[in-house]
Amino acid sequence: MFNKILIANRGEIACRVIKTARKMGISTVAVYSDADRDAVHVEMADEAIHIGPAPAAQSYLVADRIIEACKASGAEAVHPGYGFLSERASFCEALEAQGIAFIGPKPKAIKAMGDKIESKKFANAAKVSTVPGWLGVIENADHAEKIAGEIGYPVMIKASAGGGGKGMRIAWSQAEVRDGFDRARSEAKSSFGDDRVFIEKFVVDPRHIEIQVLADAHGNAVYLGERECSIQRRNQKVVEEAPSPFLDEKTRKAMGEQAVALAKAVDYQSAGTVEFIVDKDKNFYFLEMNTRLQVEHPVTELITGIDLVEQMIRVAAGEELAFGQGDVKLDGWAVESRLYAEDPYRNFLPSIGRLTRYQPPEEGRFGDIVVRNDTGVTEGSEISMFYDPMIAKLCTWAPTRGQAIDAMSEALDEFVVDGIEHNIPFLSALMQHPRWREGRLSTGFIAEEYPDGFAPIAPDAKDRAVLAAIAASVELLRRDRLDRLSGRLAPHSGALKRDWVVKLGKDYLSATVLEGMISIPMELDLSIEGGKALTVASDWRPGEPVWRGTVGKHRVSAQLRSLPNGTRIAWKGMSVTALAMLPQTAAMERIMPVKLPPDTSRLLLCPMPGLVVSIAVAEGQEVKAGDTLAVVEAMKMENVLRAERDLRVTKLNAKPGDSLAVDAVIMEFA
Repeated sequence: MFNKILIANRGEIACRVIKTARKMGISTVAVYSDADRDAVHVEMADEAIHIGPAPAAQSYLVADRIIEACKASGAEAVHPGYGFLSERASFCEALEAQGIAFIGPKPKAIKAMGDKIESKKFANAAKVSTVPGWLGVIENADHAEKIAGEIGYPVMIKASAGGGGKGMRIAWSQAEVRDGFDRARSEAKSSFGDDRVFIEKFVVDPRHIEIQVLADAHGNAVYLGERECSIQRRNQKVVEEAPSPFLDEKTRKAMGEQAVALAKAVDYQSAGTVEFIVDKDKNFYFLEMNTRLQVEHPVTELITGIDLVEQMIRVAAGEELAFGQGDVKLDGWAVESRLYAEDPYRNFLPSIGRLTRYQPPEEGRFGDIVVRNDTGVTEGSEISMFYDPMIAKLCTWAPTRGQAIDAMSEALDEFVVDGIEHNIPFLSALMQHPRWREGRLSTGFIAEEYPDGFAPIAPDAKDRAVLAAIAASVELLRRDRLDRLSGRLAPHSGALKRDWVVKLGKDYLSATVLEGMISIPMELDLSIEGGKALTVASDWRPGEPVWRGTVGKHRVSAQLRSLPNGTRIAWKGMSVTALAMLPQTAAMERIMPVKLPPDTSRLLLCPMPGLVVSIAVAEGQEVKAGDTLAVVEAMKMENVLRAERDLRVTKLNAKPGDSLAVDAVIMEFA
């Protein structure tokens, strides 16, 4: 076994590898860029070595600097995590040339599976089910049209060297093939330096289901069940689960055996994932093989009890697998939610900044529920514009799918993140979505269910009662606390006022205190809108960000943010402003004028914190609807800002190279 390994990565996956290495008694070496000098993975490792400036191309992607760090520290092996150098065969070969072990597959497997066209040829040879398509060279758009006609519409045009949704186009007719071919080739050339594309049948309403495989250097290979990864946005996974709610045991076995056959065909030695698309009739087709640890590996670990990072290390050290296929048992259900630094209310645009508050839910086993949070940040960490926007991977396990989803919903409600925008409201709303809870999934789920973008869930009558009860109890406790502060007038000596009004958004709800005392812990009986008594019980204290307790039969974890004369309550994807008032105050509040937001229709505002790449117009220029005005870059993504209508530019407030905050004025119009 190795004595010391280096982790050629950053963030949560670096922390994840360090935890397992520490458990195995192996010393760890972290590497870091200028931007990650104070990062959590640097603090966790036994040693840390600086490898360059913030941009990944000058640090984490420079293989020579990783090898130099290995030599300087005496590391015997490198775990690449995922992304960066994890699937670069040349890096693996360079390590082997220096006598350093690569904790992953051999270069042959990485090369064979790294090219989508070559991997499909291998899959065909290994008798793995593949999507009907054309894997040869496509000469031009005319040739593409001929091939598509023979396969049958719709077809998918894909870059051979692609990933992350780049170089992909769906064509539903002959007219769309030519344009799709040209655009896919252009994107592939600019993104990967390789303009080769191939065409295959597009499966309508597909599910994305992947099989986890594990193989050693002694010819042993097993599959560890599947993961359902159909909840995607722009071809990026958002929520994953294991097992899939769709597969039966027969299909699972067939997919697993084909995945193992492919792994053996390329002499695979490590943890890897074979991805399939599955149609509504449970026909499955090989998509690609990821020759690395997957982001979503924790859900497989939770249902199998197998530490995949540990197995990767043992295989790399030459050990045989200690178990066979018959020993692999799937137990319970696990769900993973990816927490991203992005604004769900602004079409998921990236968000950067400092985490002024970061309080994940408590990890561990709580009765039949397990909560796990894989993260690489802590309170005070900086979310940088240079790297992936993922903050954490929150996972829950339970005996059944419904229980695992409910546990995830509660854990998300308890996950406090301030200082940046994030997608927790969207994830919370998703956990309540009927179609998700029923398991009726496809890769088009988010686009189909949220075609106009995301907005908070509107509370129904039952939810409004719960929210109003929380707001009333919080206000009663706040007032009681103020009464008891020193230096104030003596507290009231009369009975607790019974009648209150809670304003939720634009609605006014009556709240009547039936019985109880103001104390910590609190237990009150309230009637909302004249309904039956709801017992509100909680040990919440003013200032705490999460209110935990019960309202009637509901167990509730809700996040509270103080506002002038009120509270912002976030719960299960709902977000409301709540003001609890005496009836006289509410009567006056109803007739107060509403402050309207300022008119920004003649301003171009920066939609996210970012760097101005270019300004496409000049002062005095007339622009037409759809014309490009500026390009702003954030987290390696370029965002083109276009004119929404015909306008004349009167003033430029920013120039290329400027770093702008969200809502900073870029230009003004007449």
